[in-house]
Amino acid sequence: MEHFNHIGGMDVPAHSGATLEHIRPSTGQPDARLPRSDVRDVQHAVEAASAAQRAWADRPATERADLCDAIADQLDKRIDEFAALESNDTGKPLTLARNMDISRAIANFRFFAGAVRHDETGAHEMHGAINFTLRRPIGVVGLITPWNLPLYLLSWKVAPAIAMGNAVIAKPSELTPATATALAGIFREVGAPPGVFNLVHGLGGEAGQAIVDHPQIKAISFTGGTATGARVAASAAPVFKKLSLELGGKNATLVFSDADLDAALDGAVRAGFTNQGEICLCGSRVLVERSIYERFTAAFIDRVRALRVGEPSEPSTQVGALISEGHREKVRGFLALAVSEGGTVHGGGVPNRPGWFMEPAVITGLSPTCRTATEEIFGPVVTIHPFDSEVEALAIANGVRYGLSASVWTSDLSRAHRMSVALEVGMVWVNTWLLRDLRVPFGGVKDSGVGREGGRHSLEFFSESRNVCFRWR
Repeated sequence: MEHFNHIGGMDVPAHSGATLEHIRPSTGQPDARLPRSDVRDVQHAVEAASAAQRAWADRPATERADLCDAIADQLDKRIDEFAALESNDTGKPLTLARNMDISRAIANFRFFAGAVRHDETGAHEMHGAINFTLRRPIGVVGLITPWNLPLYLLSWKVAPAIAMGNAVIAKPSELTPATATALAGIFREVGAPPGVFNLVHGLGGEAGQAIVDHPQIKAISFTGGTATGARVAASAAPVFKKLSLELGGKNATLVFSDADLDAALDGAVRAGFTNQGEICLCGSRVLVERSIYERFTAAFIDRVRALRVGEPSEPSTQVGALISEGHREKVRGFLALAVSEGGTVHGGGVPNRPGWFMEPAVITGLSPTCRTATEEIFGPVVTIHPFDSEVEALAIANGVRYGLSASVWTSDLSRAHRMSVALEVGMVWVNTWLLRDLRVPFGGVKDSGVGREGGRHSLEFFSESRNVCFRWR
C-alpha cells in the first residue's frame, strides 16, 4: 500500500520524495510506504488550511454539522474495511477494531455534529446593558495523535475542530497511517471544501515538530506519551499557542472485600488487557483488600491465562500483537526489571510465531513503590498489590506521578464517594471501566495532561470565547 499526504484536497507525496516503511505487527513484515514529511510539507498544508478556513468558518454551524454526519455515514458503510485497516496497522483483534475503534470514530462525528447544532453560549444582563458570548474558531489547528487508537482518537479531535469552523492539519503516528489516509479519502468523497482537512504523514521529531513550531498554527491538540508531551509544551508555551495535552497513565483498579467478586474480576481483566494493554486508561495496577487478596489473585491469574493470544483476524482472538518489535522488547524489559525488584511473573512468554506477540503477564510480590509498579509500561502487564485500609489504598493509588483514571469496586456507596473524591485522577469509574459518555470531561492531572476533551470542553478548546457588551441606556 502506498500512502500519501492529503493537502488542499489532493493526495501528494512528501516534498523531498522520502518515504518510511510500515511494518505489520502481526507478521513483522513490511506492507506499506508513507511520506516522510518535513517542514516544507507542513508549510504547504498551512497554506492550504489558511486559504480554506475563513470561508469554512463563515458557513452555518448546521452545514458544518452536516459534513460531520456525512463522514459518519460513510464510515458506517465502510466499517469492515476500516476495521481491517486498523487491525492490520495496530495488530489488535479485528473484532475489537470494529466494535471499539471504528464504532467510536463514527460516534465521535455524530456526537459533535449534534453538539455544535445545539451549542449554547451565555448572556448576562446588567443595569442598562447586556453581555453575550460568541464563540469564534481559532483558525488553523494542529492535531497529533498516537498509534494505539488511531482513528478513534483522530476523530475525537477532528470532529469538534471542523464543527467549530477550524481548518486542521493532522499528523497520525507513522506506525498507523492507514485509517487516517482512508479518512482523507472520505473527506474528498463527501465534498468537504479542499483545505479544511489536511493530513501530513511522517516522524514526530520532523513533521510533528514542524506543526508545533509553525507560527500560523494557533492551537495544538496532542495525545501521546508524557515525555513527548513535555517537549510539545516546551515548544508551544513560549509563543502562547493554545494547548491540550492528553498524556500517559498508571491507573489503579481498587478492589474492596465487599465488591461483587466476579464482576470485579471481569472488570480488572478487561481494564488490564484490552487492546493488549495499549490504552492510556488501562488499569495496570490492581490493588486488592488483603482479606480477599489470595482468592482474588488466584482467580485473576487463571482468567488472564485463559485469554487467547492469536491472529488478529480470528474472531476468538482476545490479545493481538503489540505495535512493534521495539515496543515489545521495552515491555519485556519491564518483566526482567520486575524479577530484579523481587516480583514473580506469571505469563509473559513470547509465542513461537511471526510478529510481535506476547502473552499477558501478571506480576505479584512487588513493592507498590518500585519502578515496575509506578512507571507506565503500556503493554499486557499488570501488577497486583494487597492493602489493609482505605488510607493505604489511596496512598498506593495516588503514589505515582500520573493521574489519569481509576476504577473502584465496592458495594459500599459511602466508600465509593469517599474514594472518588480523594483519588488524584481526572476520571473515576465505580463498579465499571471505560463506560464513556461523550459529554463528560476527559483528561488527567499531574503528569497525565493539561486540559479536558469531550462535549463542551472540546468545543471551547477549538474556539475563542468573545464577550460582547451592549449598552442601551
